Amino acid sequence: MTVAAPARKPDITPGGPAGRLVVGLLLRWFRWLSPATRTTLATGIAWLAWQLGVRRRVALDNLRRALPEFDDDARTAIARGVYRSLALAAVEAVTSDLIPATEVARVVEVADWKGLDRLLEARQPVLIASAHLGSWELFAEVMARRGYVFSAVVRPLAGAFNEWVVKNRKAAGVELILQRGALKRMVSALEQGRAVVQLIDQVLPAKDGVFVPFFGRLASTTPAIAMAARVSKAPVYVVAAVREGTGLRMIVEGPVPMAHTDDRDGDLVANTAALTGIIEALIRRWPDQWLWLHRRWKVEPPAGSAAQGP
Repeated sequence: MTVAAPARKPDITPGGPAGRLVVGLLLRWFRWLSPATRTTLATGIAWLAWQLGVRRRVALDNLRRALPEFDDDARTAIARGVYRSLALAAVEAVTSDLIPATEVARVVEVADWKGLDRLLEARQPVLIASAHLGSWELFAEVMARRGYVFSAVVRPLAGAFNEWVVKNRKAAGVELILQRGALKRMVSALEQGRAVVQLIDQVLPAKDGVFVPFFGRLASTTPAIAMAARVSKAPVYVVAAVREGTGLRMIVEGPVPMAHTDDRDGDLVANTAALTGIIEALIRRWPDQWLWLHRRWKVEPPAGSAAQGP
């Protein structure tokens, strides 16, 4: 007598076939909605995530240690704003291609490109450091809409939702460079006249990063931009896209002076610290738009290290 094997349950995890199908259908429905409705839903999801305490303790602890000058009520208000900002960024990650060109031109303000636009138009090699601040996905969309050719250094993205993010980025003409072992491809992209963009505000394993000050504590940070600048001598800028009212403001800082001395390791630390310092200053201006839910300082610096200003 044979016993029938139990029926296999469908794989509905985000990365499984059924999960990808479900997420795909939901995203297609979401993209069909009006922009106002998408914003309302995103705001509701942000409220729910806060109420459920999704990484709320992490966010509040980060804020308490990074911004001690604020009281508890102010830090709570900042944290709640972060959830809304992240929800909107997630929406933009999968719908930015739907925004009409006229709307992009209307809502995006760039007060001063500081020469970056001329470099991009001439397809000169340029490195851009950025952060998970405001609308980093719309920043990429704005760059692509202006016809600027660029590559983005990214971490591997898994899951059905992230597949859509990758699809949108590639559709906009963005070449994706995986972060591990990225230097060679970064330099190659620069030589081809592509700008290279990297978000440098996420923690790295100690063996892959350099420790630089960030809100008074040492944080393991990617030195990839500093390394590519040393090899290529390309100018380096910091760019962020922050929300102001119903619009978007592009902040451009640079070119940032890069040290090129015989002390390679010291230069990498100093140059990465300089870029991180600019990003910290931007976050202090718009604290409710940064990724405080991220465990930015979870990797401990070497014993005896002390956080000093850049």
